[in-house]
Amino acid sequence: MRLLKQLLPVLLVAFIGGQVVTVLKDNAPASLVVGLLTAALAIWVYGRMVRWSERRPADEVAVRGALSRTAVGMLIGAGWFAAVIGNIAMLGDYKVKGFGEVAGPVGLIGFMAAASVTEELLFRGVLFRIIEGRLGTRISLVLTSALFGAFHLANPDATVWGAVAIAVSAGATLAAAYAATRNLWVPIGLHFGWNYAEAGIFGTEVSGNGDNQGLLHGVTSGPAVLTGGRFGPEASPYTVVFGVLLTMAFLWLARRRGNVVPRRRRDTAAAPAASLAR
Repeated sequence: MRLLKQLLPVLLVAFIGGQVVTVLKDNAPASLVVGLLTAALAIWVYGRMVRWSERRPADEVAVRGALSRTAVGMLIGAGWFAAVIGNIAMLGDYKVKGFGEVAGPVGLIGFMAAASVTEELLFRGVLFRIIEGRLGTRISLVLTSALFGAFHLANPDATVWGAVAIAVSAGATLAAAYAATRNLWVPIGLHFGWNYAEAGIFGTEVSGNGDNQGLLHGVTSGPAVLTGGRFGPEASPYTVVFGVLLTMAFLWLARRRGNVVPRRRRDTAAAPAASLAR
C-alpha cells in the first residue's frame, strides 16, 4: 500500500509532463520550461507522499547538497557515455559530420531532466528503496534492474538485448549509486548526464527514440552488435562493460559505508512476537 501511495502520484506527474514535453519537442524554450517544471513538481510530489505515507522527511531529495551531488552524478554519467562513444569512434563506427543547431540541445535539457528525475523517483526512490527494506539491497537491485530494462521494451526499435543491456548496466549502476550515497541526486545526475551527453552533445539515439539534434552532428554506422544499432549505444557491449565496473565500484562504496541492507529473515522478525507471547 505504501508503495502505491508513492508510486501512483509520481507516475501521474511523469505521464502528463511527458506527454506535454513530447508535444512541445519542436519548441525548444517551451520544452525546456515544461521539462524543468515537470522535474520540480515530481520531486515535490514525491517528498509530500513520503512525508504522508512514512511520517518522515524525504531526506533522499533534501535541498541541501542537491547541486553538488547532482553535478557529481552528471560528471560520472557524461564520462561513462564519453568512454562508450570513444570506443565506438575508435572502430570508425561513429563520426562527427559537423555541428547542430543550438535549439535542439536547449530543448533536450528539459526533456532529459523530466525523464531522468521521474524515472529515478519511480525506480530508485520508490521501488528500489521499499523493496530493499523487505528483501535487502542485492535482491532489490536485481529485481528493480530487471523492471527498469523491461520498462524500455515499450520504446520504438526496442530489442530484448537492449532491455537486458539497460538492466545490467543502467539499472544496476543507478541502484548501486543510490545504495552508496543514500540520496537520489547522484543517480538523477548520472542518469541525466548519460542521456544528455548521448542526445544533446553527441546526437545519437537514446533507447530507440530516434535521432536527436545535438551539439554535434554525429553519424553512427557499423555492426549493431557493437554500436547498439537503432536502439542506441545503451545496447552496446561497451556500455555493459563500463556499467558493470561502475556497479562494482558503487557497491564496494556502499559496503564500506555500511549501506548494504541485508535480507530480513522471517525467524528474526517473528522473534519479538514469540517472546511477547510467552
